[in-house]
Parts: sequence; C-alpha cells; structure tokens
Amino acid sequence: MYKIAPGPCQLLHDSAQTKILETSCRNTLPAQALMQRAGLATARLALALAPHAKTFWIACGPGNNGGDGLEAAQHLHRWGKFVHASWLGNPGAAPEDARTAYQRAQAAGLSIRNDLPTHCDFCVDALLGIGISRAADGPLRDCIDRINAIDAPVLSVDLPSGLNGDSGTASGVHVHALHTLSLLTLKPGLFTAQGRDAAGQIWFDSLGVSAPAQTATALLNGRPPALPRPHASHKGSYGDLAVLGGAAGMTGAALLAATAALYQGAGRVFVFLMASDSVLLAPDYPELMLRPAESLDAGAMTLVCGCGAGDAIAQHLPRLLSTAPRLVLDADALNAIAQDSQLQHLLRARSSRGRQTVLTPHPLEAARLLKSTVTEVQSRRLHAASEMAASFACTVVLKGSGTVIASPQQASVINPTGNARLATAGTGDVLAGMVGARMSQGEAAFQAACAAVWLHGLAADNWADGQVLTASALASRRF
Repeated sequence: MYKIAPGPCQLLHDSAQTKILETSCRNTLPAQALMQRAGLATARLALALAPHAKTFWIACGPGNNGGDGLEAAQHLHRWGKFVHASWLGNPGAAPEDARTAYQRAQAAGLSIRNDLPTHCDFCVDALLGIGISRAADGPLRDCIDRINAIDAPVLSVDLPSGLNGDSGTASGVHVHALHTLSLLTLKPGLFTAQGRDAAGQIWFDSLGVSAPAQTATALLNGRPPALPRPHASHKGSYGDLAVLGGAAGMTGAALLAATAALYQGAGRVFVFLMASDSVLLAPDYPELMLRPAESLDAGAMTLVCGCGAGDAIAQHLPRLLSTAPRLVLDADALNAIAQDSQLQHLLRARSSRGRQTVLTPHPLEAARLLKSTVTEVQSRRLHAASEMAASFACTVVLKGSGTVIASPQQASVINPTGNARLATAGTGDVLAGMVGARMSQGEAAFQAACAAVWLHGLAADNWADGQVLTASALASRRF
C-alpha cells in the first residue's frame, strides 16, 4: 500500500477492466481471499490514519464494497476499537462474498446494526465502490448524507460512494472523503472532474495482484525528464518560437505565452501582435522580439497561435495550418476552427504531412469542437479528449481538474498536478507557451504536452501559501 503522489507514471483501469480482473482473481485465488485482503488493507490504513480514535463507524453497502467494510470492521473490533458497523444489505440478497463477510463478522462477535451514528472518531465509507449504477436514493442517500455531515475524517474504500470511477462525475449526492483507498486498480475517475475534490488523498493497494499494462484505460502523468542543454550548443539549438495573437485589448495573452516560452528555454521567441496600434516593445522582457502579425513567416518556426487573437485569427489559419511544422492552437484559434469545416480539413491533413499539432481547449472550446455541450464533455473527459485527438489527428490537452492529454495511437494521460490557484485569467496562455517551448527544443508533441501540463500544475502546487498566483508570475517561473 502506498500514497499516490506526483511522480512516476501509474496505470489506470476503468470499472469494466477492474471487474474482469476481479473475476480472474476469484477463479485463481482461494474463496473470499480478495475481499479479506481488501478488508485487512482498509483496517490497517484506517488505524494508521487515526491511531488514537476510539470509535469507528464502518458504513457498509449491500454489495461487495460493503463486504470489504465488514471485513475491515472485524479487524478493528479485534484490535480493541469500538466499531459501529452499519450494513444496508441482508444475508438473503447479498453477493456470496459479502454474505460470507457478514457471517465472519458475526462469528467474530461484531454487532451489525442498521442505525446510523451521530458521532464517531473516524468513518469508513464502504457503501458503493465501483458498484454505482444510478443516483443514490432511500437509505443509501441517507447514509451518504450522514457521512458528509458527521464531524470526523472519512476514508472511502475504492471510490467515494456516488462517484463514477470512470468519469470522475457524480449524478447525485456523493461522499466527500479525506482519504480514498483504491483497491486492486487505480480508477481514472479519482483523478479528473469531481474526483479530485471527492477523493482527498488517494492511496493504492494492489492486493497482491498485478493488473495487465495492456488493459489500462489511461496513465497517470509522471514527472518529465529535463531537456538536455549541452555545453556545445547555442540559441539556435533550442529553436525559434513564434506567438501569434494579441488583438486589441488582449495583447497581454500573447505576451504571457511568449514569456512562458522564454522561461521554458526556447532559443529565440518572437511575438507577432495582431493589434495594429500596438507598441512593438516589451520593456520588462527585452529578449522578446515583437513584430506585426502580417510579417509572420512560420515555415521554420514552432508556432503558438490564438492567445488573445480575436476573430481576425481566422484569416491567418489557412496559411498557418498548411505551413507551420509545429503548431500549438489555443483559444480563439480553436473557436475559429470549430466554426469552419475547411479549417478542420486542413487541421486533419497536417498529420499526414509529418506536421505536429497540439490543441489546448478548455471544456467550452472542446464542446464547440465536438459540437457538444460542456456538460457532456465534463461527464466523459477521457472519451472527449480521445475523440478530439482521433477526429483532428493531433495531440489534445483538455484542460481542467485532472487535465487529460490524448493523441492517436497513444494511451491517454491524466495529470495529477495543479489546483484551483490556476483558475485565473491567462494561465492557459502560459500553458500554451510552455508546450510550444518544449516542441521548439525537439520534443514530440505528445511528450511536450504531457511535460508542460505536469510542470504547469506543479508550479501551482508549490506556490507559496498566502501568495496569489497570477499568470504573469507563473509565466516567469523557473522550473
């Protein structure tokens, strides 16, 4: 068992793959072995998290997640703790493993109750796990409401009850846990959408079983390698990057992207401003070379396009989509493409010509590209990112809580770094510049996107407490 923290890549398995693995284990392991391992792992973690707690409430659902909870309750009872074990099932209707756990709990002298406590020192949520099929109602909803209301730390078993383990969404009430112990496999929903808020600190126990890598639904993003900078190199070794954007009143967006690219190590950074009356000077960053938009020749550059560009970006896109060898499309460039089938055709054609492209939409921009809604995108973030990547033949960075990075013929990646400090104007422009900088230094589009997203989020995680995160401060952050 170990705590999940930003670091090496981890495999993520959806509910269908997890159930297949569970079935395989039941066919090869002794009867009830998997549930007994899960119960012991849960009890050990509960005791480690609350060693001085006297009263434990174990809220057990009617299925096998509840069986895990009943197994955990036995151990805590044997270890001298007062255990209030609530079970919403009954022996006649329970699955075989859960029924056996109930019988074992009774044999251990544990009193199984159907009332809900008003107080405890520590709560274990073993109501649903991956068994959610609809919004909770009746006694199940009452139990979730009580868990959320009780003044005690909460440990959820496998998933916070009510949370969809595949999408990270909840169709109704769900448990808000301080800790979640994911068993057998790590579930993608813990790391994206509502999952990160619902799950709290995530722990993992494989229960002694190795999940096949080839069946993984996605990967958890890991720390990227540092880009090499040999002594025998020069500014030309790290590429030329151009930022096209900054319409009237929005020049700051282009400058933020360019500044971020500068601090991420691009060799030379040019800013092509679309505002005709702009002063072509950035006194705080004299390294940036400002030019009028009409002078851009992107044939040999990495191009970041769309940051604060306004509607006028549409007239530039046919040429840029046809000529730029490496292209990051953000903001208004994405909106223009979503409205124009010819631009979409040019975008799809880039891959067949060996050109690399990264799209960096937020959920609303993604909804426009998919002719969908924000609600639909957020309810299936992994699928939405993969659908965009396949449709446009490029790498897609679907921003948000648990940013998803997808690319054709690649396992999708969910990013574990970042927090709500990034919910401020301009941080998306900074990310676009960071992706472009890594591409300009020779990193492939998908790897560049994964690395930039991880570092972007890590900067927010390491931000000093009490200090407001602004995009300009983030852009000039050294990593």
